Amino acid sequence: MAKKDLDWANIGFAYHQTDKRYVDEFHDGAWQGGKLTADPNVVLNECAETLQYAQQVFEGMKAYTWKDGSVVVFRPDQNAERMYNSAKRLEMAPYPKDQFVKGIEEVVKANVDWVPPYGSGATLYLRPYEIGTTPVIGVAPARDYMFRIFATPVGPYYKGGATPVAIQVAQYDRAAPRGTGHVKAALNYAMSLKATVGAHKDGFSENMYLDPATQTYIEETGGSNIIFIDQNNHLVVPKSNSILPSITRRSIVYLAEHYLNLTVEERKVRFDEIPSFKECALVGTAAVLSPVGKVVNGDQEINFPSGMEKPGKFMGELYNTLTGIQNGEIEAPEGWIHHVL
Repeated sequence: MAKKDLDWANIGFAYHQTDKRYVDEFHDGAWQGGKLTADPNVVLNECAETLQYAQQVFEGMKAYTWKDGSVVVFRPDQNAERMYNSAKRLEMAPYPKDQFVKGIEEVVKANVDWVPPYGSGATLYLRPYEIGTTPVIGVAPARDYMFRIFATPVGPYYKGGATPVAIQVAQYDRAAPRGTGHVKAALNYAMSLKATVGAHKDGFSENMYLDPATQTYIEETGGSNIIFIDQNNHLVVPKSNSILPSITRRSIVYLAEHYLNLTVEERKVRFDEIPSFKECALVGTAAVLSPVGKVVNGDQEINFPSGMEKPGKFMGELYNTLTGIQNGEIEAPEGWIHHVL
């Protein structure tokens, strides 16, 4: 099939309705068997659990066109595992992991002409999600669920792509110390909206959240994990029980150790360490790896030596290695690339 005639380089990170999506439903204690549908609309009872008590989890991943024309997805088994765990945390019926991957394959194949061409800088973003559909007026888990996957072509999450961004320290908490910060649940992102709107109004791309208990340690931003390069050229990765276990971050840690021979420190990172770091970046499925040139905390402005013009040496190498693997230009570790077509 021919690719859609879109301005791939300028589509932005926005929703474009594609041809087909995948849907499955859970009733009477069992999933009914997924299928594709052309209908993009979700019909719910006005008292559906997801509308009343936000019982919803989701994932995000991407499909890529390689130079030889093949179409692949990056580590979908890891997304299946994380969504399974997220659902259990919210007392939802978890979607079978093998069926999750099968659904991803079906959606990509059904929308193959929406997968951006090789070298365009765009990708096909895949959004699996599960919602509670039982009408519930008292606070309790749903008995019925709907699982869906839709696809949309997207450009870079941050407008500058690999150009460094500026972020600020949030004046709000993203998650409680023993809450759901480690779960990819819609409710976590709703909590970040006010802070995100404020950051954009003030000219920043994102908010950096500190630990809710002491406001001492770095956690993550509203949509990405954070990583640093220190004076010893070590990759420093904040560790916390209340941040999302990013698949992109996990992949970058592996690449840093095994492809670039960097020492990696995954540990609690104090905010007051930031002035000593050489480089910083935001990492995630949507962001991939977006370098940070500046962090602002009230009147304090911290400028990284790598600057605001281009990624630092190590973040640039990590970005090129990861995207090279995703685009089929660098050999991937075993099991990372899932071939669809």
